[in-house]
Amino acid sequence: MTHRYKIHSRERCHDGFLRLDRFQVSHALYAGGMSPVLTRECLLRGVAVGVLPYDPDRDQVLLVEQFRIGAVEDARGAWILETIAGLAEAGEDPVDVARRESQEEAGVELGEMELVADYLPSPGACTERALLYCARFDSDGAGGIYGLDEEHEDIRAEVYSAEEAIGMAADRVIRSAMPVIALQWLALNRRRLREAWTDGSWQEALWEND
Repeated sequence: MTHRYKIHSRERCHDGFLRLDRFQVSHALYAGGMSPVLTRECLLRGVAVGVLPYDPDRDQVLLVEQFRIGAVEDARGAWILETIAGLAEAGEDPVDVARRESQEEAGVELGEMELVADYLPSPGACTERALLYCARFDSDGAGGIYGLDEEHEDIRAEVYSAEEAIGMAADRVIRSAMPVIALQWLALNRRRLREAWTDGSWQEALWEND
């Protein structure tokens, strides 16, 4: 099969906080030939950057919680526990986005960073591309209420033990995809990060307690 498609027409349906385009498109079929012309509507989004701050010395992570319009019909509530995240401006380095958003949403400085995932959250209806990182930070004194007044943000930042946060993802307490992906990745890479980002004193403490 040749992965090809043809856009026959494209029109802007809405141009506000969200942009929506309607496409007339046909694409190659696995059995051969082309599909009929299909109508598909798609939200236009840029690059979303998320980051999970992780303190390897204290084995703690920071998550944020805020009101989300997409969850108003969810019986579990409209306040969602998430990773720090924001949209990149045109040409902006994703790492710079992660550092800026961490200051705005949680008041924390980030150290070393690792890319966790580069994925399309909802390609059936949206162009958004997500870049997700894990970053070293110092959790001492972290937490509180943050957000930009001009963007009407009301964000609560809170520190959790890595064990508790990973457990919340496993128990489906966390409902947003980005923190679930980040915490599952952390569960697999936690020991490696602690070895790479610390002097190893946490291992000595474990041995003393055995």
